Amino acid sequence: MPIDRRTFLSRSLAAGATLSFPAIATGQQNKTYRTALIGCGWWGTNILREAAASGRCKIAALVDVDRRQLARCAEEARKWTSDVPKQYEDYREMLEKEKPDIAIVATPDHWHALPTIAAVKAGAHVYVEKPISHTIMEGRAMVNAARATGRVVQVGTHRRVSPHNVSGRRFLREGNAGRIGMVRCFVLYGGDGPEQPRRNHEPPKELNWDLWCGPAPLRPFNGGAHPRGFRSYLDYANGTLGDWGVHWVDQVRWIMDIKWPRSVHSLGGRPIKGKPVLTDEHQTTDAPDHQVATYEFDDLTVTWEHRQFAGNPAEKTESVGCFFHGTKGTFHLGWQQGWTFYPLGRGQQEIHEEPKLNLPDGQNIRELWIDFLDAIETSRRPVCDIEEIHYSTSLSLLGMLSYKLGRSVQWDGGKEVCVGDAEANKLVRREYRKPWVYPGT
Repeated sequence: MPIDRRTFLSRSLAAGATLSFPAIATGQQNKTYRTALIGCGWWGTNILREAAASGRCKIAALVDVDRRQLARCAEEARKWTSDVPKQYEDYREMLEKEKPDIAIVATPDHWHALPTIAAVKAGAHVYVEKPISHTIMEGRAMVNAARATGRVVQVGTHRRVSPHNVSGRRFLREGNAGRIGMVRCFVLYGGDGPEQPRRNHEPPKELNWDLWCGPAPLRPFNGGAHPRGFRSYLDYANGTLGDWGVHWVDQVRWIMDIKWPRSVHSLGGRPIKGKPVLTDEHQTTDAPDHQVATYEFDDLTVTWEHRQFAGNPAEKTESVGCFFHGTKGTFHLGWQQGWTFYPLGRGQQEIHEEPKLNLPDGQNIRELWIDFLDAIETSRRPVCDIEEIHYSTSLSLLGMLSYKLGRSVQWDGGKEVCVGDAEANKLVRREYRKPWVYPGT
């Protein structure tokens, strides 16, 4: 039987525990955590702001290979703290000298694994940005390191604590949309047409480009990948599916209580942006400008779709989110517009929930940081535990793996191998550029 908004909200209040977030453990309210930020770009600075706002974190160190980003982050931090953090170019030197209690890893994706593993081995708890890794076996090594050291590792998939995502999850799990047979995840934004190659040139003197590339291939510098464009270069990230996709496939896994698919198939390309260019003189990005991935679970089909052209004016909802298609109707879970249930029954009213997002970023990092500190102080796993988000990241990486192969793959999630497919299994890891060493699992 359908429910109206008033009935649903009254149930939400009655079940308020699922919409609340933990207070900091009372036994350790006086503890202050020496906190280091590795990766001082705009998003790392944003996370650091919430750490400082908690009143429980002393900013001990900033790490970045670009001195300009270090300076900007330090200047911004002076607005909300009297701490004077030490500045470093190399996270290894920082970990050895500063021995932080907490490390925030907000680097480009190809640099998530090694600093996270080094930090937990040095005794720090870690807040690492999503996707947790560039390849699947990096993620497995990160999970193993967290478990071996007993450190808490929280991942920045903050939609697991956003109030409207929490209430939407409960709405679906109570059966209000009926039996869910298919979920479509999507990010559909407009674009600019063909991509013009950018000229390669010497990196700025303030940037250690060799260290920025690190274990990944050393591409010529052209200002496209750094500071904010790296996710469109497959040497350093996994395109839109590796960026936005992790958030939304994670929501599906979390809501539907599923772990891994049995098969994955993905197609896409660059018909609008054009063929990738990489020469000594010029280069373009090389991530697909559109992509569709299909994930087959035992009793559920999940699709991912992104498009960097044409936008999404044809649908009533915003251009991001998931459609959960059930026997009683369709439920759209979004971001800035909350969620809406569209019932099948004639004459039934739509049900809508507005989001509760924080300024200035329109996200819920604050709640995730509170959960992180509480997990540390109560020795529990956090809401966005590294292992949970390893499985979500792996979905995105499997979609990219299938895209690169141009065919479907069968996945054994327990063993984390592509079944009977030596070619595909070569892509669950990659060779690191020397002298960097791929982490053991």
